[in-house]
Amino acid sequence: MNMQARPPMPEMGELNVSNHLLGDPAALAATWDRDGYWFFRDVLDKAVIADIRRTYIDYLIDMGVTDPNDPFHRYNGADYSALPINSNMTRMNEQKVHRLLHEAPTINDFFRCLFGCEPFWVPFTVHRTNPPVQDVSRPRFDFIHDDGSYNEGLDFLICWVPIDEIDADVGGLAVVEGLNKQPSLHRRDGARILPIQAEDVPPGTWRRTDYRPGDVLLMSLATPHSGLSNISRDRFRLSMDTRIMPGASRLPIAGTLVEVGADRVGVADAAGRHDLRVDPQSFVRGHRGDRLSMADIPVRYSPGDAVIVAHADGRVVNMRPQH
Repeated sequence: MNMQARPPMPEMGELNVSNHLLGDPAALAATWDRDGYWFFRDVLDKAVIADIRRTYIDYLIDMGVTDPNDPFHRYNGADYSALPINSNMTRMNEQKVHRLLHEAPTINDFFRCLFGCEPFWVPFTVHRTNPPVQDVSRPRFDFIHDDGSYNEGLDFLICWVPIDEIDADVGGLAVVEGLNKQPSLHRRDGARILPIQAEDVPPGTWRRTDYRPGDVLLMSLATPHSGLSNISRDRFRLSMDTRIMPGASRLPIAGTLVEVGADRVGVADAAGRHDLRVDPQSFVRGHRGDRLSMADIPVRYSPGDAVIVAHADGRVVNMRPQH
């Protein structure tokens, strides 16, 4: 373990486990309303998670940061400063690794039991293989935020899945419990949404646990959370965060742009073409999560782009890229 001085981190309580609530919709709803999340232990098919882990390890081997003959696939100390291994791994998205999770019958059986209907997987997944940080004196919080501030109208659940064991040193994810019914802690600078500051989070509300394959954490859009930096000596943080909704809820359009204007878009999906107007209240997401001006929409988006669109009464409520 690197013995550099580490900044203080707020004390974190344990996540509440909701396994015993499965099959009791009223109790699940009350817990969601109270805590802003559900955490389930050992409910996802571990064989599916192991298949996903193998794709991550193959990626790290190709990046040269772990050795193929190491049975534990620890970080080998190679320089990774110029390598795309922290998050948003383009290759993993191009290979559609998310399908291993989204299309697994056993995984969908669990969510069918949880929701009481078919799940709908939103095409929005981030894969992470975070190596140990070089400077363990940096703050542990990577980026404190809630997803609702960037995704108005997209009523999905954040679905965070550990792909390997993740203890306090490896970091994983920490959530703020019980603030989901409160006004957002985000501050704004014009169109920019600023990260939540650690000092704005009420004391005693942070929660985490030691995660293991088979676990799943589901969060409300209004639940503040952050990744924690990996201060282990030689382990990677392997995790996937994706988005899911009960299929019986109002679903967004997941399709391809066929027309883009400052005040209208056309989107095609399996059901056909959808023509929607854009107005100043529409949240059309830019590269950094900011709201684009209407004039900038045709600059950022083009026909052929894959998008997710929440809509109501023939207008765009929220539009963002798929990945």
